[in-house]
Amino acid sequence: MHTEANSTATNSTETNWAGNHRYVAERYAEPHSVEELAELIAGARSVRMLGSRHSFNDIADSDELLIGTAALPQPIEIDPDARSVTVGGGVRYGELAQVLQRAGWALHNLASLPHISIAGAVATATHGSGDGNGNLATAVRGIRLVTGTGDLVDLRRGQDGFDGAVVSLGALGAVVELELDIEPTFDVRQRLFPAVAWDAATARFDDVFSAAYSVSLFTTWDEASVSLAWIKERVDAPARIGDDFFGAAAATTPLHMIDGMDVRNVTEQLGVAGPWSERLAHFRYGFTPSAGAEIQSEYLVPRARASEAIEALRASGPRLRGILQISEIRTVAADALWMSTAEGGDVVGLHFTWVRDPAAVETALAEIEAVLLPLGARPHWGKVYLDVDGVVPDRYRRRDDFRALAERFDPEQRFRNAFVRRVIG
Repeated sequence: MHTEANSTATNSTETNWAGNHRYVAERYAEPHSVEELAELIAGARSVRMLGSRHSFNDIADSDELLIGTAALPQPIEIDPDARSVTVGGGVRYGELAQVLQRAGWALHNLASLPHISIAGAVATATHGSGDGNGNLATAVRGIRLVTGTGDLVDLRRGQDGFDGAVVSLGALGAVVELELDIEPTFDVRQRLFPAVAWDAATARFDDVFSAAYSVSLFTTWDEASVSLAWIKERVDAPARIGDDFFGAAAATTPLHMIDGMDVRNVTEQLGVAGPWSERLAHFRYGFTPSAGAEIQSEYLVPRARASEAIEALRASGPRLRGILQISEIRTVAADALWMSTAEGGDVVGLHFTWVRDPAAVETALAEIEAVLLPLGARPHWGKVYLDVDGVVPDRYRRRDDFRALAERFDPEQRFRNAFVRRVIG
């Protein structure tokens, strides 16, 4: 076993955050510097990076070596003139949001969980919600990574290969720093509207999701109406929603999207304005939203097929009872990043939080994929999906270019694990 003296290395008994996946790697290491990281990579036959471990499948697994980011340098450096921030890949969005807010700056959006690492979220095209909001990877303007050869490489927006290197699936190397776009801070108010009619969610889909900066619909699919609309409005934009949202009255007490869960975990509601850093995520950074006893899946469907997808899932609703905790419907703006789930067109995310019962979830996913994959759905790279016929990789028009990029940065295929081989060969 080859490591630097200052790094921590052990036999691997590591699991992901939810505990539904145990990594098969032989060993785990936490280097304390980029130099140690490069040496570990160059000395391994197979290596992958672990951040906050919020992926639910084998995307981060390695046959030999897992490297954690916790001990690496994690800078957060704001450049006001460039309107950018340079940040360590292992920094979590909640931490970055606090630093930016104190300095008067903001990101364009956050995912529902602020507990996730920036490099991992970007590499898997993780997203928030909003018709005009691209996923979190679209804020990246620069990347610094240690390649499969142990070399330190910088790529910037506009350079050859950059659009392929952002949503990387971890296949190019270890991302140690990212430069992100920032904007002046802004305040957000969020309100919840229970019992939105399904007709509004389908026949008036565009009206519903364009009504605010960020709109999410929560459902178990087996309901007479959508259980909850979660609306986030920027205070600096004209208010478009009163106390009625497509026939649904605003909630007058705070609500969690899952019945029975503690509302102290969710960010403040009832129209109380506050900084973006404390409103754009659904969950507070200072609270763990659950014990991790769950499995997550998500499918991004072309926006034009959203109503078809919703109606198909409603038909499946009775069979999901007892397995599904909650689903969320969100919109994501198109981008040009080669392996992004929103590459080439606006998409709608259909997210599923399951109980931690892998066999039951697999049965449910078989039914769901039978209706969503024919509509052009792309699964979220970090969630559980099946794709038994292997149709998903061909939905990425630049997949061959991405494979060539991976071969350029990682010619010995140290970062090409089983997950990556299923996607690009």
